[in-house]
Amino acid sequence: MSSRSNIKTEHRIVLSDSRRMNRIKNESIDLIVTSPPYPMIRMWDGLFSSLSPDAKSALENNDGNGAFEAMHLELDKVWHELHRVLKEGSFACINIGDAVRTIGGRFQLYPNHSRITSSFRAIGFDCLPVIIWRKQTNAPNKFMGSGMLPAGAYVTLEHEYILIFRKGARREFRTDSEKSERMRSSFFWEERNNWFSDLWDFKGIPQALNNPELRKRSAAYPIELACRLINMYSLYEETVLDPFLGTGTTMLASIACARNSIGFEIDKAFSSLVPEQAGSFSALADALLSARISRHNEFVSSYTKSKGPMKYINSPHGFPVVTRQETGIQLYRVMEIVSTDEPLIRVSYEPLCRLDGISGMDTIESLISSDSVGKQLNVFVQKDYDPVKKKRGKT
Repeated sequence: MSSRSNIKTEHRIVLSDSRRMNRIKNESIDLIVTSPPYPMIRMWDGLFSSLSPDAKSALENNDGNGAFEAMHLELDKVWHELHRVLKEGSFACINIGDAVRTIGGRFQLYPNHSRITSSFRAIGFDCLPVIIWRKQTNAPNKFMGSGMLPAGAYVTLEHEYILIFRKGARREFRTDSEKSERMRSSFFWEERNNWFSDLWDFKGIPQALNNPELRKRSAAYPIELACRLINMYSLYEETVLDPFLGTGTTMLASIACARNSIGFEIDKAFSSLVPEQAGSFSALADALLSARISRHNEFVSSYTKSKGPMKYINSPHGFPVVTRQETGIQLYRVMEIVSTDEPLIRVSYEPLCRLDGISGMDTIESLISSDSVGKQLNVFVQKDYDPVKKKRGKT
């Protein structure tokens, strides 16, 4: 594929149980990004009880440990399917939080992240270093237990995990074409230093759902979180799978990142959410892209002031970069999004033009067509890192 050619992606929603993903062929998926229903979180009790009589019985009998295990046994069936459909050398990224709950008069933590890690290891995945996602909250009642009295209070639970697994040995890029595609999909030096940190400090985002029942049964991570993982662990036009699609954050991020995607969702009530959002998503995709460019421009300015001119120039766009690996980065802009009745979403992209000589603000104004998009961008994009933060160890 020429770096200047247009590309296309497809995004398919499958209204089916992801414990049996018969429609997906063996070793056909390039990346998995998902956040499952969290066992032992009360909002998911009904779902797990409908899937597992053992989970239902355990909850009714105040058997917290029994319910915890029964719920995870249902998730294990999905994890086995993920191992089947994922290509050798590819990654699975699972966002999960632990649960705290009082059952039978006893308050305790249910360690979802460690139970999932054990399951993936038993299935045959390699475990890689995890990312801690710190979800800040300003809730006045976030402290639990005995208040200011000792020997009875509990620390806050304001973090979740992004578990990273790989199937098989490290992926190899042997041919010139494969190496070229990898270069085109590269990320910036400062993005690498920020993204491959083991601590991410995003705030959680509110659900923009009109249906109160759907809002109670949904839990989305920020789209920037999904975009990071997709850019970190896949290439343009590869296929991302989310076996728990929900509100569709992973699919929308795949659209923004020019990847194909497949999303499984057992609850048909969610089926129209992604197509409804996709119709207006091109503007937000522009906003995400322009924010990325603006952050790089800010980094270039700061780097140049402190260390002098950068050594390399990115060929497709003309902006300075730190390393030779960044010289081939090709950015793409969404041209058209078309939803069908299947439900299937088709997206076409065009390569972004050269940007040398354009300031960050000018770039944003040239890409975003309305002020409202800029306001929405504050919800989706993480901006709180230092663009010249030094590298901390190898990644």
